[in-house]
Amino acid sequence: MSDTYIIEVSSEAAGIVVREKSGFRFFAAVHKFNPLDGRIFKNAREAERAATRFLAGQLDPVSV
Repeated sequence: MSDTYIIEVSSEAAGIVVREKSGFRFFAAVHKFNPLDGRIFKNAREAERAATRFLAGQLDPVSV
């Protein structure tokens, strides 16, 4: 299992997630995803779903 994944949304790099003991930490690749920067997700797929929902305006970054 990999320790780092690239997260893409609509063919755009949103960021990367890096495995840590507590989950996967998100690092934003572009400014529009900065509200998700530093957040911990259970897995890479969860981070991708959050980035997709965030871009669509369906996710308040405070509630992530």
